[in-house]
Amino acid sequence: MRRNLTQPSINLVSEDNDNHYEQLHEGSQSPVNPFEPEQHQQHQQHHQQHQSDSYEYSPTRSTDSGSFYFQKDNNDDYQAQEQNSHGTNENTVTYNQYVHRGYPDSNDSQSPYSQSPVLPRDRSFQPLLSNSSPTRTRAGSELLIATPTIPAYDRYPKQTNSMQFSTSSLLYDDEMNNSISSPSYDNDFSPFGGYPASQFPLSIDEKEPDDYLHNPDPVLDANYNRNRFLYDLKHMDRRSFNGLVALLVLMLATFGVFIVLPVLTFATSHSKFVPQVYELLSYYEYPMLSAIRQDLIDPDTPAEALTNVGQDGRTWKLVFSDEFNAEGRTFYDGDDQFFTAPDFHYAATQDLEWYDPDAVTTVNGTLELTIDAFKNHDLFYRSGMVQSWNKMCFTQGKLEFSASLPGYGDISGLWPGLWSMGNLGRPGYLATTEGVWPYTYDSCDVGITPNQSSPDGISYLPGQRLNKCTCPGESHPNPGVGRGAPEIDALEGEIHGVIGRVSQSLQIAPYDIWYMPDYDFIEIYNASVTLMNTYAGGPFQQAVSGVTMLNTTWYQFGEDAGKFQKFGYEYLNDDANGYITWFVGDDPTFSMKSKALHPNGNIGEYGMRSG
Repeated sequence: MRRNLTQPSINLVSEDNDNHYEQLHEGSQSPVNPFEPEQHQQHQQHHQQHQSDSYEYSPTRSTDSGSFYFQKDNNDDYQAQEQNSHGTNENTVTYNQYVHRGYPDSNDSQSPYSQSPVLPRDRSFQPLLSNSSPTRTRAGSELLIATPTIPAYDRYPKQTNSMQFSTSSLLYDDEMNNSISSPSYDNDFSPFGGYPASQFPLSIDEKEPDDYLHNPDPVLDANYNRNRFLYDLKHMDRRSFNGLVALLVLMLATFGVFIVLPVLTFATSHSKFVPQVYELLSYYEYPMLSAIRQDLIDPDTPAEALTNVGQDGRTWKLVFSDEFNAEGRTFYDGDDQFFTAPDFHYAATQDLEWYDPDAVTTVNGTLELTIDAFKNHDLFYRSGMVQSWNKMCFTQGKLEFSASLPGYGDISGLWPGLWSMGNLGRPGYLATTEGVWPYTYDSCDVGITPNQSSPDGISYLPGQRLNKCTCPGESHPNPGVGRGAPEIDALEGEIHGVIGRVSQSLQIAPYDIWYMPDYDFIEIYNASVTLMNTYAGGPFQQAVSGVTMLNTTWYQFGEDAGKFQKFGYEYLNDDANGYITWFVGDDPTFSMKSKALHPNGNIGEYGMRSG
């Protein structure tokens, strides 16, 4: 439906019908609303009965004739009124309309719709609507009133079933509405307010691509909703097409990777399982959590070994044992609770073999260390070592091993050992033993200095690193207490002639003159099998050592060989009454009292040497 709304034009004519000052005035107000309620019209007619002119408009504008203003009445109409200062009645024109937002500002002097006519002060003018019959007012002047023709606005100009209407103003009676249009009507009038139609970039009859958004069609919209997917495919642009192709490729790739590929690989790679054959190290079946021991005493230790009577008659209580009954134990770093098999070359004694954890295991209730002759790590032999460093240590007590020595008892070349060392030094790691091994000294004299301050070469040691001589307040791991890592050997195997023997010793520093202790405090129990070692020490350690002959049956090979023998020592750590007693079997071989290391004028001037 099309409605063409036109704006009325007002001609200002003088009483003498002089059109010299005739001017087209197009106000900022919107056109007359043709659909104004009837109740409002009746109210206007009633208002006209009580007042000849509802809205008064005086074209006269001067400084002495009053002010020109707009006033809003109770009916939301606008009233233009000018009051004459001389008290005369002026011609008036009534024009009702509602306020429409979006028209040019009435204060905008540049707008053609807001300019007021400027009339001479001494002349009286009246508004004139063209093509209208004159109407007399109370002052006797003519008032020409015309109602503009308002054609209906067609929202769909291209449709054949559109209709047009011409609606007369409802503000006036029929006898006042006999004019169709005004010859001064401006066709550039915008029916919706705001800028004129000529300011719009498109004409109202021109179609735009987004018209369907503003003029929805229920039938077309329903059809589109039913076929949305096909419609979008049919009208997609290149960018949408590329996005669709990329999405399809991604879906196909995902399907191939997570569905097709697993199906194909499962069908082609799964064949009959063939177990891999490994070398069986042991037939022993380990119970659950077999490597975890909740007690330091091995559950397989016999009851008679839980106590032992010492050399001084005191009873020693068993605190740790390991029977090695579990088959196939390994001793790589972290494998065992108490022991570790290192993987290194023991450079301290320039050994000819490489120590490898693979050479250590448990077999038939024993700990087995195997030596092999093959080249590895630029050496020609491989053997094994087991340490308890930083895992299990003690300060005093009785240490006992049951061992079968390797090789033959009458063939030299092997050097088996069962020994202990202070936990401050780690065997085989020379940085930990430098200045620590084999010191056992708690005095502050030349014994702690490098070379013992002697130019005769008695000592090549760098001096005691953790000595007693610390200054007050000095940060030190052992303030005022000398510490070290002495070595006590329960067994160092060797061959003497045609028979094997064992060296049992204490290795200490600093040294006595000529490495000679006070033998008055050393006791040999059976001189027929035990004697003091002719080697008493060297520039790297002093050794208080005794050697004892061994039975050839205690070796691995030989006549009636393969038997085990006990080796060990008993150690009481006390400066006044301390001692060390060595054993082969249940028999002691020799003992050394603590007084054997008393001060001798060279070292130990201010106290006893102690571990």
